[in-house]
Amino acid sequence: MESGRATLLKEQQLKDQFDNLEKHTQSGIEFVERYSKFVKERSDIEISYAKQIRNLSKKYQPKKNSREEEENKYTSCRAFLSTLNELNDYAGQHEVIAENLTSQIITELSRYLTELKAERKSHFHDGRKAQQQIESLWKQLESSKRRFERDCKEADRAQQYFERMDADINVTKADVEKARQQAQMRHQIAADSKTEYSNYLTKFNQEQNEHYYTLIPNIFQKLQEMEERRIERVGVSMKTYAEVDREVLPIVGKCLDGMTKAAESIEPKTDSKQVVESYKSGFEPPGDVEFEDYGPGQTMKRTVSETSLSNSRGEAKERPGGGKSKGKLWPFIKNKNKGSGPEDFSHLPPEQRRKKLQAKIDDINKDIQKEMDQKDALTKMKGVYEKNPQMGDPASVDPRLVEMAMNIEKLQSEVQKFEGWLAEVEGRLPSRSDPPRRQSGLYESQNSNSTMVDNNCAQDRESPDGSYTEEQSSETQVKVAIANTPEFDDEFDDGDEETLPTIGTCKAVYSFEGHNEGTISVTEGELLFVIEQDKGDGWTRVRRNVEEEGYVPTSYVEVFLETNTKGAMTYI
Repeated sequence: MESGRATLLKEQQLKDQFDNLEKHTQSGIEFVERYSKFVKERSDIEISYAKQIRNLSKKYQPKKNSREEEENKYTSCRAFLSTLNELNDYAGQHEVIAENLTSQIITELSRYLTELKAERKSHFHDGRKAQQQIESLWKQLESSKRRFERDCKEADRAQQYFERMDADINVTKADVEKARQQAQMRHQIAADSKTEYSNYLTKFNQEQNEHYYTLIPNIFQKLQEMEERRIERVGVSMKTYAEVDREVLPIVGKCLDGMTKAAESIEPKTDSKQVVESYKSGFEPPGDVEFEDYGPGQTMKRTVSETSLSNSRGEAKERPGGGKSKGKLWPFIKNKNKGSGPEDFSHLPPEQRRKKLQAKIDDINKDIQKEMDQKDALTKMKGVYEKNPQMGDPASVDPRLVEMAMNIEKLQSEVQKFEGWLAEVEGRLPSRSDPPRRQSGLYESQNSNSTMVDNNCAQDRESPDGSYTEEQSSETQVKVAIANTPEFDDEFDDGDEETLPTIGTCKAVYSFEGHNEGTISVTEGELLFVIEQDKGDGWTRVRRNVEEEGYVPTSYVEVFLETNTKGAMTYI
């Protein structure tokens, strides 16, 4: 009985141990899941941070055809641009961190958790199966033991009954024999039950020994090894977590070194020289003002300098109140004209005008070269068509060739026009060795009917804001009165630039605020005419009406070119 109680106690303790192990291993799985979730959230933070850094870098990148792009000639602006590019690369390293965390930790832990749960389930299933088997054997042993006990008691009662019957003289011999046979049978049954009980006991002891010394220790050993592998895997993941950051440190360091190098490349003196070069006017400093004596009945005359000290037309114009506007010294005149200005850039100071004209000539020469290359390509294509008529009709290329020839001729005339203006500007720019001089002149007109306006008059017009006038010779001084007439103003206000033909239509996909020079504002869904295609710079020239045209970003509109235009472009 004591042995049975000890066995039951061990079984209960073993069951308790299985419950504790089950709770502990489940807690270990939850820990791995919690760590995997932590790495996942870190990866999400890295992705979000990289996205914000990229957006920040993109936001402060200089826009095309804007003042910011013009400022990139300064070392400080170029350094800032380099910093933005390095910052973009820096954001890329955080994306690498997020990618490596996902591939090397999160994905691996997810797969390992699936395997760990399956292994844990298998081990506990084997343990429960072993427990059920030993419990079943114990029940069989107890059953055979109770049966053996019952049979022994029955045999004892049958033996006692036989002895009473045998001692009673009144009982017949047959009854005695019957009681004797019954007692023998009961003894045989008890002997069989004893044998069965002994067999079950031997089997149970063997199975119990196997259970406690082999099966259960093996299961516990497997659970221990599983737990150790889990802990080791967590440690490897934590080490990988640190290594992922360490791997990008060299590149991050290079990005920071690039930012430092960009900052060290800033040259204040070079930038200041760039400013001087950009805004150098080319005006000749004015000479001394001559003394004019005052006498009775005489009027003091206002003089004008050939060096554009003041604006002759501006002073000649009457104010609304009847007085004359006061001229300003040219270094202090504010440019009120925010538009594109006259075609010949006469509203700019001489040096700036020369630069603008030279840049315009260079742009037109590039367009001429582009047109000539396209013409050569179409000419070769026409030759191919002439040799192989089955490939196409040679006559279909002629309209485009004629159009290109007209475009080239027009562009060449434009170059000649701008070169003429450039030659005049370069001839008017004063030499630095020339001494300052001032020549007096009267603002009133002198013998205007006999004065002839020559071709140079177009170059002596003032800027729309009255910023300066070109150097005036003795011949141009007498033209002031003529310049104040409406006919004179119309001569320079009416541009003779030929209107570009319409080559198609477009629809605004997004709204665009055209604040920069040469652009035009459009609203979403608005229909416009296309007069110049995108030449690779991301801008398309459109026209709303006769008076409104300009450039819009190509990505903001959906272009529908005319059929003949599309056909011609396919040859380019």
